[in-house]
Amino acid sequence: MKTFSPVLIVLGVVLCFLALLQGFPALLAWGMNTGNLSAYALSALSCGGAGLISIAVGHAHRSPHLQPRQMFLITATCWLVVPVFGALPLLLTLDGLTLADGVFESVSGMTTTGATVLVGLDAMAADVLLWRSLLQWFGGMGIIGMAIAVLPFLSVGGMKLFRTESSDWSDKSMPRTQQLLKHMVLVYVVLTLLCALLYRAFGMDTFNAVNHALSTISTGGYSTSDSSFAQFASPALHWIGIVFMILGASPFVLYLRALKHRSLAPLLADRQLRGMLLMMAGMSASLALVVWQAGDSSIGKALTLATFNLVSVITTTGFASADYTLWGNFAIVVFFFATFLGGCSGSTSGGIKTFRIQLCVTLIREQVARAIHPRATLQRSYSGVTVSDEILTSLVAFLFVMVLCLTVMTLLLAMTGLDLVTSLTGAATALANVGPGLGPIIGPAGNFSSLSDTAKWVLCGGMIMGRLEFLTIIVLLSPAFWRR
Repeated sequence: MKTFSPVLIVLGVVLCFLALLQGFPALLAWGMNTGNLSAYALSALSCGGAGLISIAVGHAHRSPHLQPRQMFLITATCWLVVPVFGALPLLLTLDGLTLADGVFESVSGMTTTGATVLVGLDAMAADVLLWRSLLQWFGGMGIIGMAIAVLPFLSVGGMKLFRTESSDWSDKSMPRTQQLLKHMVLVYVVLTLLCALLYRAFGMDTFNAVNHALSTISTGGYSTSDSSFAQFASPALHWIGIVFMILGASPFVLYLRALKHRSLAPLLADRQLRGMLLMMAGMSASLALVVWQAGDSSIGKALTLATFNLVSVITTTGFASADYTLWGNFAIVVFFFATFLGGCSGSTSGGIKTFRIQLCVTLIREQVARAIHPRATLQRSYSGVTVSDEILTSLVAFLFVMVLCLTVMTLLLAMTGLDLVTSLTGAATALANVGPGLGPIIGPAGNFSSLSDTAKWVLCGGMIMGRLEFLTIIVLLSPAFWRR
């Protein structure tokens, strides 16, 4: 029982926090008299009760030290159990919503994927829209904590490259870890408030500003309208969204360093951030030329449309301001490959992540150099940190498992009767936590409501696999993990 006691304690704390978070849509439901107050009260009691029981049982059998086995269990259990409780308000307030629909919407929210099965958002109760946005914001906090304190220590997908004392679970470093995470939450909250204030100042009403700020910083992408960000005609709002999507997809540790040194130098010097920005700039410029040459938009509007939608996909936010599948084959190919890229490590973004792409380029350069100079001694490093063979092995394993999961998920979705484009891009967008796929069904102008329950459960598994960076779940499925 000592093995599972920390799992129960952490799960209980998360569930209690989720119950408290339901107070915000409950207050909105009470103030607007939407008739949903009792649903949030029942849901909060369920979450809080389960959380308190979990804490009590875990505390009675608590263990003083954390082991890697327990950290794997804590991470996976929270991401598998909490979304089910997060679905309760949706199931209790929306008529006709199936269990698969509710869990899909909750999983998509907490993993900040942004894929939705809900139709008629424009006429939906305000408290339900707020709860969807809060799910993403809540999930974004958990993603940052996991990326900083858990995955580097577990050496998942090359994340050991970013391991610091704050990723160590010894008694000595635990206070440092807690202090770092508190500062991260503070930065997260401040960025959210700043984003909401700017949205409000440039034309959004207060409700939309709050909801879209919650979705933007978390790089989630849930909106208050079926037309997503296209409901706002102001270019200023789109550029504010671009800036804050990039901020949400940037390493949050850099913000603390910048505040500590009172300088932007840590941001400007970071190799990963520079790589992400250069990639976005190059792809946006080329795509803007394609949109502009089509003759439907001015160069300014073309640049805004191309940059907003491409940054949204690269940062795995999932907002859409236009149906970019109508921009031609070149645009479709660009957006398909952009689905896999992702933002930076230590951010709310999903996908492969920029540092892994940069490590692959470094590895290719090394192989070319060894082919030319077989006896040369080469120094392999990334941002001043030596890249060991263990990190490269973890990177290769991550990429292989991702391709394997993409293949299996595509086949499973095809077995439900979906066409190749929907199956392939649905699997890709779930694993990369992006949101919209391609094609007429799940593209930027569609949603996932028409998919079968089987397909939705498959996509739920894919979204969780992608958020946990694959190997965390694979380890739990290994018989060796459960042997003493």
